[in-house]
Amino acid sequence: MSDMTTIARPYAKAAFDLAVEKGELGPWAEMLSFAAEVTRDETIQDILDSGYAADKLTEIFLTVCGEQLNEFGQNLIKVMAENGRLKALPAVCDEFMVLKSDHDKTIQATVTSAIALDDTQLETISTKLEARLERKVKLNCSVDETLIAGVVIRAGDLVIDNSVRGKLDRLSDTLQS
Repeated sequence: MSDMTTIARPYAKAAFDLAVEKGELGPWAEMLSFAAEVTRDETIQDILDSGYAADKLTEIFLTVCGEQLNEFGQNLIKVMAENGRLKALPAVCDEFMVLKSDHDKTIQATVTSAIALDDTQLETISTKLEARLERKVKLNCSVDETLIAGVVIRAGDLVIDNSVRGKLDRLSDTLQS
């Protein structure tokens, strides 16, 4: 996957710079998300693996995408097809979203808890994370009963494990060392 990230980064950066210049971050995010989903389709995957010429791949891809891509999005598809990089579109989309989040000063945080959290608890977590990370935080919540109690919060590289399961694991590691 790191290879795809390396391939995707320059395309994502170019698309991001153009989107900022044109003031179209939202539309570009939608275009790239749509194109990435098209790339994930099994039929399109077979076509990308078939060895068609770049102009034929571009034509097929743009026909499938229809009017979902503006002229600049179509140009991106053409350039990526010419370079044999259409399979990297999902990674381009991911890299673009990272750049967009940095630009918008937002971050996605995953909150895993032993039980469903109420709105007050979620608001407290969100407020404290925003203060700590100096960004707007969007929470994605899930329940994992194996945690026993507490929460595990992941936001970018930050991991806060305040679960009983995590504390027991750390205690076990300490006792074994």
